[in-house]
Amino acid sequence: MPDYFLVSLSNKGNLELCMKHNLAGFTNSINGLWTFFDIDVGDYISFLYGARVRNLYRVVGKVAYRNAEKLPPWPSITFRSGRTYYFPFRLFLKLEREFDEPMVRREFSYVAENLLLRGGYRKTHFQADTLTFYNVSEMGVPYTDESTYLELNAETFEPRIVFKRENQTIPEKFYFKELILQSLVRKRLKATVLRDALEFFGVDNSPNEFEVLGEKALPEGYADIFIKLKHPSATNKYLLAEVKTGKAQKRDVEQLRKYTEEYGKEAVGGILIAREFSKFAFRDGRILPIRYYFEGLDSSAEYSYGELLNMLRLEVET
Repeated sequence: MPDYFLVSLSNKGNLELCMKHNLAGFTNSINGLWTFFDIDVGDYISFLYGARVRNLYRVVGKVAYRNAEKLPPWPSITFRSGRTYYFPFRLFLKLEREFDEPMVRREFSYVAENLLLRGGYRKTHFQADTLTFYNVSEMGVPYTDESTYLELNAETFEPRIVFKRENQTIPEKFYFKELILQSLVRKRLKATVLRDALEFFGVDNSPNEFEVLGEKALPEGYADIFIKLKHPSATNKYLLAEVKTGKAQKRDVEQLRKYTEEYGKEAVGGILIAREFSKFAFRDGRILPIRYYFEGLDSSAEYSYGELLNMLRLEVET
């Protein structure tokens, strides 16, 4: 099943350009790259601006452009620091439904809670749950005309990930960071170690009954990955996961335990994913350690997102 995201816009002008050209654009930053990687062709998005949600689109293409600071439709943005942002990472969209709805509708409560606890729009995108997607699929009216697109005669590239900082050349090559690992793990977890996690916590549901979602805001922080039943009956079952690129420490376990406690009895446990673990980290039956690694990784080489996704391995730490 495709994922559904709300993509946040910084100003009304950018929103109008996105809607006019059926495009979503993301900046030459790690957050922009993360969003570009996180949303796949076939997923669905809506635009979020001014506490309102606009339209339902299906992603039909993804392109990264060279020299995008010179390309329409969005102008570059230069801050007082002198740093300039532009929009090399773009999604081509097909308009499926037209609507303009306030975020205060209960149908958007899953994403609205994330926004409220985070204090605003300081994220490029928010993944919504299955129920939210079902709800928006009935909002407004279907769009039956052909979607039109901005034609650009420009060179494209495939963004790469590097594991040595000196090899980074933004926006074509980015140093590997936790946001990228979070996205990779989210897409691999269900097909690999989720069954092991459910067995560890004594949950008799099938992995297919759960959805694996992106960041979930909490009163005292946020979980990197949020796992819950797609169709709960009377009660839900939650697993919260934290992702660390390096070594997990005892403080990471304690933080994750606090997050699970916020959900009370419906939280069946926490999952801590890291490259390695401190020997003092685990003395807690409610936290499952899972080690990640990339099979055959050459730290001097560069990789596409798809290559890393295929190389990623997740194993329960014993």
